[in-house]
Amino acid sequence: MGARDDIEQLGKRIGAAIVGQQGMIERLLLALISNGHLLVEGLPGLAKTRAIKTMAKNLDARLSRIQFTPDLLPADITGSEIYFTKGGKGEFRFQEGPLFANLVLADEVNRAPAKVQSALLEAMEERQVTIGGKSHGLPDLFLVMATQNPIEQEGTYPLPEAQLDRFLMHVQVDYPDAKSEADIMRLVRSEETATKADGHAAGKLAQDAVFTAREEISAVTVSEAIENYIVALVMATRYPDRLDKELSKWIQVGVSPRGVIGLDKVSRAHAWLKGRDFVTPDDVQATVHDVFRHRLVLSYEAHASGISANQVIGRIVEQVAVA
Repeated sequence: MGARDDIEQLGKRIGAAIVGQQGMIERLLLALISNGHLLVEGLPGLAKTRAIKTMAKNLDARLSRIQFTPDLLPADITGSEIYFTKGGKGEFRFQEGPLFANLVLADEVNRAPAKVQSALLEAMEERQVTIGGKSHGLPDLFLVMATQNPIEQEGTYPLPEAQLDRFLMHVQVDYPDAKSEADIMRLVRSEETATKADGHAAGKLAQDAVFTAREEISAVTVSEAIENYIVALVMATRYPDRLDKELSKWIQVGVSPRGVIGLDKVSRAHAWLKGRDFVTPDDVQATVHDVFRHRLVLSYEAHASGISANQVIGRIVEQVAVA
């Protein structure tokens, strides 16, 4: 099988264990093959943790789960220098923290104080942690999936824009439909009666398949017209008054250059998943909300009027012409 078949099979295995959240599963795969990080926002119980755990079961990768709390320290996630003694001699050795894994679940990331968030930021952006003036590299396959609860804000530290910008995508997860809810009940019921041997250990997807997928995605063609379309979408967030007077009232700060890079990267990954070696406007439109959502800073007037980032992005997509 080729890399695309392997990734599709991984998606099917995750989908077999998670019902009604196909959009989140696809975004998790896109982040994996795009070598980016994912911020997932949703109420408790919507299979956010289950999704990355299931991916880890079916991928030859080590999973680490960090429950973020207000009393967490940077060393709790990065590791620290530990003093060891042997034969009357002592030395400091670096003890790796939970960040040294392939898949990292940062649960309720907005509950951590600023120092911990900054330590996570270095790991996400530089793929390393620095302890005692010495840098320690993280694994080649390294993905952070951070979660946050959209309604519970007591005792939280909102992520600053600089940290949000490091996430490739911001995915919003909603309730499944009625049919999916019934399927969830049946799935959990069947798991309770199933044997412990679930068969996941055999046939795990090798990490090389992910690296091969990334190489193939880098070869996906992006025409000049699509490049211009991506740039036009970004520029519309920075100079909305040129497009729509009402948009200019809603947007305070537009999308950063990382938004251009991210949309290009995720559009190519989306096209690759769909079996194409070139990007179409549909690929851009299918991913632009997740790439732009956390990079837009809305004005007070937008918040007061109940205008969401999704609505602003949707309006931009409607008004920016496809080249």
